[in-house]
Amino acid sequence: MTHPNLLFIYTDEQAFNTLAAYGNEQIEMPNLNRLAQQSTVFARAYASQPVCTPSRSTLLTGLYPHTNGCTENNTALGSDSLCLPEMLPAGRYATGHFGKWHLGDELFAQHGFDEWISVEDIYSGLFSEGRDREATSSYHAFLIEQGLEPENGRRFGRDEACRLPEPYGKPAFLAREASRFIREHQHDPFVLYVNFLEPHPPFFGPRDDQYDPASMPLPANFDAIAAADQPLKARVFAEAYREWGTSGLTLETPEAWQRLLANYWGLCSLVDTHVGTILDTLEACGLSDSTIVVFTSDHGDMMGSHRLVAKCVMFEEAVRVPLLIRLPGQRSGRRVETPVSQIDVVPTLLDLLAQPSPGHLQGTSLRTALETGEDRARDVFIEWNGHNTGILGEERGRHSIPPRLQESVSHAELDASIRDPVRTIITAEGWKLSYSPRGRHELYDLSSDPGETTNLYGKREQDASLVADLQGRIGRWQERTEDPVARAP
Repeated sequence: MTHPNLLFIYTDEQAFNTLAAYGNEQIEMPNLNRLAQQSTVFARAYASQPVCTPSRSTLLTGLYPHTNGCTENNTALGSDSLCLPEMLPAGRYATGHFGKWHLGDELFAQHGFDEWISVEDIYSGLFSEGRDREATSSYHAFLIEQGLEPENGRRFGRDEACRLPEPYGKPAFLAREASRFIREHQHDPFVLYVNFLEPHPPFFGPRDDQYDPASMPLPANFDAIAAADQPLKARVFAEAYREWGTSGLTLETPEAWQRLLANYWGLCSLVDTHVGTILDTLEACGLSDSTIVVFTSDHGDMMGSHRLVAKCVMFEEAVRVPLLIRLPGQRSGRRVETPVSQIDVVPTLLDLLAQPSPGHLQGTSLRTALETGEDRARDVFIEWNGHNTGILGEERGRHSIPPRLQESVSHAELDASIRDPVRTIITAEGWKLSYSPRGRHELYDLSSDPGETTNLYGKREQDASLVADLQGRIGRWQERTEDPVARAP
């Protein structure tokens, strides 16, 4: 095969443990579970930063957020940071990006993508100079064609769109458009990225009744609310969710959390159905044996672990992602247990597409692991930058503090914790060190404490040499990648 196609499907905020390949046999995900059975499953895959824009920037460019500049949400990806289509020979592939982008100028084709189908209408205030701020998305045009009108008379908001009947929802719309693209380009090499907003908030959708809340299993670390030696922001977030809930759902009782989980699983199953439509189209066009298929998410979701929702923390549930890669013609699955990072995705795809990997990329190809199931031991590095919280709004430039904590937590303390530029290393042996320039370090042994309930940093004398070694590895990674944050010793 001279020029295989690439179908890259990614979701927003999908926890790794929503697939059977990652241990969840209860949730209904027939299409992605079948894809996993035909793919290489990376059992321990990690985002570069647990929040949308920075993680997406890595998936598209093969660069860490501190390198490409997308260190916070709603940061535009500069023209000097090339996305994968821009690294391919001009004119060889038909290229398309369908769905949420979140890397600036949301509605407009850019970075080597020729065809652009957009679904988000909430970013017009962030458009660069010269862009039409009255423009609306492809999805907006579709809904208007169906005879629908936005409640506010201007744009369909996320809360409004997620409550539409399933045929009018964003997942069904994207599946139809992606299928059309595949059919139209079935005789030409193509590169198609499809991003589903779901299961990102709002946590409502047409599948809210698919699962019985009473059957929803709460995480094993549900009651492990962050302790005093864990990040202050995690403790404040937990109280904020208890006080304010999320997406209009209260989270004061275990039963309320189960309702949230049921809705979240419904969104995951919703996406699975429409991923199945795309995969079926690929098969019907006879392209399964000539197409690389990738499935992943930009980051995870806490979904009750440590009584948290969303992302923006370094706990496993936020930083781990599903990662499936099916090679052309592959019919049997493989499994790679060593940790890998999404920084490796771009160089891997270039390798599979028989293209040279530019010297500026910061990851390495996983092709050997894909073809054999074996991979060398490697360290994974994750970073945190910026002020994003996933929940806490800002008032006069300050993050809100839940009422019960206002006497014990200052705005300055909370802001410092939120902005703490933590650098995390995860080793093949299961050690995880989060190095904080503020001195709020964390050490976990994931092999014995996968729920990260006990911070071992400074607790045991035998860990001193281990900590020094891990800090040294972080420092050397920072040096290699020219990380501007103060280096670990």
